Amino acid sequence: MDGPTLRSTYDYPLVALSVLIAIAASYAALTLAERVSMARNQARTAWLFGGAVAMGTGIWSMHYTGMIAYRLPVQVYCHVPTVLLSLLAAIGALLRRALRGQPTENECAARRGRQSAYGCRYLRHALHRYGRDALARHAPL
Repeated sequence: MDGPTLRSTYDYPLVALSVLIAIAASYAALTLAERVSMARNQARTAWLFGGAVAMGTGIWSMHYTGMIAYRLPVQVYCHVPTVLLSLLAAIGALLRRALRGQPTENECAARRGRQSAYGCRYLRHALHRYGRDALARHAPL
């Protein structure tokens, strides 16, 4: 490839913060999951919603903190509405999965596992796509 190449670096304290955010979000979601197992009916739904919001926000925060840690020699801007749309996509994907519940006796657990994997794949795809779009809209070239 001929032409100029942008030299990039990482802000390692921000990378470490991104990892800490992921750990904290996972801990919060697992703590809320413990509450879900003890709750019933509307309380269970509320705990599921809280867990999806905690994990979705944590994944989203970790993702964007990691993106900010990637330094380029040009100024890069984020399109705020697109960034917020990616937050809603993260929470929505996890909430959809959380509200599906446990497999019934007639439903194959492996099938539900595949559906969960597809949900995680959608979440990852949405964050990457919206993240790229948020940066690409205003990045000076």
